[in-house]
Amino acid sequence: MSRAQQPPAWWYGGDPPPLHARLASGLFSALVSTRRALYRKGWRRQVRVAAPVIVIGNLTVGGTGKTPLVIALVERLLAAGRTPGVVSRGYGRADEANAAWVERDTDPAVAGDEPLLIARRCGVKVRVDRDRVAGARALVAAGCDVIVCDDGLQHYRLARDVEVEVVDGARRYGNSRLLPAGPMREPLERGSECDFRVINLSSASATSPRGAETGFGEWPMRLHSDHVLPLLGGRALPLAGFAGQRVHAVAGIGNPERFFTMLRGHGIAVVPHAFADHHRYVADDFSFGSDLPVLMTEKDAVKCAAFATERHFKVPTSAELPEAFWVALLDRVRGRETVRE
Repeated sequence: MSRAQQPPAWWYGGDPPPLHARLASGLFSALVSTRRALYRKGWRRQVRVAAPVIVIGNLTVGGTGKTPLVIALVERLLAAGRTPGVVSRGYGRADEANAAWVERDTDPAVAGDEPLLIARRCGVKVRVDRDRVAGARALVAAGCDVIVCDDGLQHYRLARDVEVEVVDGARRYGNSRLLPAGPMREPLERGSECDFRVINLSSASATSPRGAETGFGEWPMRLHSDHVLPLLGGRALPLAGFAGQRVHAVAGIGNPERFFTMLRGHGIAVVPHAFADHHRYVADDFSFGSDLPVLMTEKDAVKCAAFATERHFKVPTSAELPEAFWVALLDRVRGRETVRE
């Protein structure tokens, strides 16, 4: 089994990073700063496509709740009469060198787990491509009038009209150091350049450093789950129906504990099984030694249909944000379109 690797203790604890990590972090910082400067000074060119681009991303390593926010954003754009398309690298897919369209029945190994989940939930055009510019251009050619870039803050070559940073409400930025001394992919001040900062409060608690709260200029997001769906097909069942029961909980996401905490919050006795992010499941991964129900994230479920049994269920998640956030974001998109014209 490929179990989830825990981040170094110093990332989110009080201990200072070891010397070798601090030295490597200094080198990484120089590389990041140089790359940012090349684009800022125009020595590397950003490419603009013929549609507004909304980038959803984060500054830290690991999951923060980007995919549920991408899904919610696409649904809002559809409701507003737009034709959105999603471009993603498709991290973890078998052949990342080649671009591909993602349909509902695309092999997860070809699509990547998150793009396939987005395609199934939203029914919009999804393109996986290491070259985000080429992927965005393909979506525009296919009729999309707004591009949502999943996990694209650090992909500067694709010019963007709106940037949304997503932050884990419990972990925040850890020790705020750059990799590998800390969890940061870019310096903390990079977040001030984003148009919106969304705080995923679903993993926050009263014992968290900041608790379940947001600061000035931050928008709260909660991930809501109230039912499960059998992987073999069939009607939805209330998640509350598992309260008081023991279940095997499977999560191969950036922060598995967030999923386990959510289930415990519904009164479910969780036997946790944390796998590495983007883990490619095989049937033996589910040899737990007992016939308890198995609850897993939607992201994991897209890779488990081939060996699912009647005991396997996925737990859909929906992102909930203030209505004012959606009004402000869509207004920003319209404003940037006017400037482009």
